Amino acid sequence: MGQFYRGGDPFFKDSGMNELKATLRDLEQRYLLFKQQQFTFVAALDHTRENAHDKTKPVSTLSQVQNYLDHYCNSSTDKRIMIMFLDLCKDLSEFCSQLEDINPKACSPDDRLEKCKLLLSCNNDMSNIRAKYPHDEVNHLSCDESKHHYGAVISVLPVALDLLREGIGVIESAQYEAARNNRCEMQRAAFSK
Repeated sequence: MGQFYRGGDPFFKDSGMNELKATLRDLEQRYLLFKQQQFTFVAALDHTRENAHDKTKPVSTLSQVQNYLDHYCNSSTDKRIMIMFLDLCKDLSEFCSQLEDINPKACSPDDRLEKCKLLLSCNNDMSNIRAKYPHDEVNHLSCDESKHHYGAVISVLPVALDLLREGIGVIESAQYEAARNNRCEMQRAAFSK
């Protein structure tokens, strides 16, 4: 996707990278909409954890959120916000896979993309994940108990988006470098004739 070959060297269509950036912007917009409803999400987690008699341990995996939704969610508002969260996580994970598929061999955003895939995997224990400055999501939680119980799940989206932005940056740099190197080789070939 977005890549073609000429003379063995990779060139990239601008439209391919533009599509990726547009997809990322769409995901960021969806996240901003979700972020505006963070208190509703925390309340939904609180309600479902109470229904599950699971108030002592923190929410530490996406499968835990899915389980609360599937088995302990009684309110349509709670269902809506939990589905919004899980859909966004799924779409971020799919976008990460899409970036891996188009990743040119010359660059390695793999560490970022691997971290992102791991972060968004269903059973990954994310209890130690906390969004840091400039993200203030965790600071908006009401008390230490909320920060302890929901800090990880609130942090997963901004951290994943940061990793995806960094991955795209690495891919763009590699594309620029490959194009620049190819131009230099073409100029050398032209002068050597």
